[in-house]
Amino acid sequence: MDSKSNRIKDGSDNHFMYGLGTVGRDMLYSLVSMYLIFYLTDILNLPDATMWWMAGIFTALRIFDALNDPIMGFLVDNTHSRFGKFKPWIAIGGVIGGILTVLFFTDFGLTGAGYIVSFVIIYLAWDLTYGANDIAYWSMLPSLSIDQKEREKIGSFARICANIGMFACVIGILPITKALGGDKHAWFIFAVAVVLITWAFLCFPLLGVKENRAIVNKQENTTLREMFGVLFKNDQLLFTAISMALFMIGYCTTTSFGVYFFKYAFKNEAMYSVFAGVLGISQLSALTVFPLFSKKYSRKQLYAFATVLVVLGYIVFFFAPMNMIVIGLAGVLIFVGQAFIQLLMLMFLSDTIEYGQLKLGKRNESITFSVQPFINKIGGAIASGIVAVTLIISGINSAATPDDVTASGLLIMKLAMLIFPLIAIVAGYIVYRLKFKIDKKLFDQIIADLGARGDLNLTEQKK
Repeated sequence: MDSKSNRIKDGSDNHFMYGLGTVGRDMLYSLVSMYLIFYLTDILNLPDATMWWMAGIFTALRIFDALNDPIMGFLVDNTHSRFGKFKPWIAIGGVIGGILTVLFFTDFGLTGAGYIVSFVIIYLAWDLTYGANDIAYWSMLPSLSIDQKEREKIGSFARICANIGMFACVIGILPITKALGGDKHAWFIFAVAVVLITWAFLCFPLLGVKENRAIVNKQENTTLREMFGVLFKNDQLLFTAISMALFMIGYCTTTSFGVYFFKYAFKNEAMYSVFAGVLGISQLSALTVFPLFSKKYSRKQLYAFATVLVVLGYIVFFFAPMNMIVIGLAGVLIFVGQAFIQLLMLMFLSDTIEYGQLKLGKRNESITFSVQPFINKIGGAIASGIVAVTLIISGINSAATPDDVTASGLLIMKLAMLIFPLIAIVAGYIVYRLKFKIDKKLFDQIIADLGARGDLNLTEQKK
């Protein structure tokens, strides 16, 4: 086989090996971000007094640790090892983060202040280690190609695999834990299984992905002072971050309420897994056809189309009767649109790397991509706070059975679950339309300018 064939094979390997690594990671993240509160309220049955503390702690810890993500990006960008700068952190964060995930669902027999203190310690450590893995993982993507369409191919397959992992957790968690007894031990076993799956799938990128380090001609270290310039002087990164943050706040808030909606409003908890299955198929289908749509329509057109779907879905959901067909249709509209938006956000973030490299003189994939877990944590923090407070003031947390929740309590939950997220997602779209300017024409010009300046090896990329 000639060298050209080898290069093509390597690119194909990167395409699949990189994507497969996200399956377990997103199972693990979904377990913690979407179901940890449910574990606290409905499995551990923490009292309202403790949950008030947990509401504040969730919000404060995630915001505090989100501020550490740029530092982690700084460390990744300045890492020089025989395995590259991404893989060591992917491995370290994956292993330690997995162990800490199991500790979340381990019953140490603590209550009150003792439980709160232990939770804070474990959560801080988990956020740091998972953040290291997440930043290194996604910041590897732009290093695999500087071609927009190739990035879309790699990114769309990675998002497909990520959603397979997420929905495997969402669909399976309640039936599996119930089959295992539905108690604390059942959730512990489920957490261990998820961590083992995560480690298995991380072997694909760690052993199978090959970076093309020759694309970038200059790889200088970044100082702490320069790190802040990367984050605040790159205006396109800043506007992307704001738009992403508003989207993630809305998205995380809606998904975090899912199991509560079906248990207390729909009054059939088992239908949650069915609903999640429908949404999973919808999102995976949307991500599969995204490359076909991207050939015919610009990213700006796709974002507008996706936002319209999301708006329609939220409106239908809010006014829908407790009928699975109507609710399912609303869910399909919302999650097809959200699938497109999530992938577009990943591409916008990738393109700000070359923009920043041209403007600031250094290429900082990991510092740039530290914005993603930063935003995810801020979004998750605000969503967790909203969910926890809503559960308390609506009476859901203190309800012995679903029938104990009043009509006004259910309305409070629907407003927090659907109307607030809708406003946040639309606001994110408005920020993008007004401020983001990197289209294909500008991106191609940026690449050409970097090549002419000697910062990128365009000859190597074309091989």
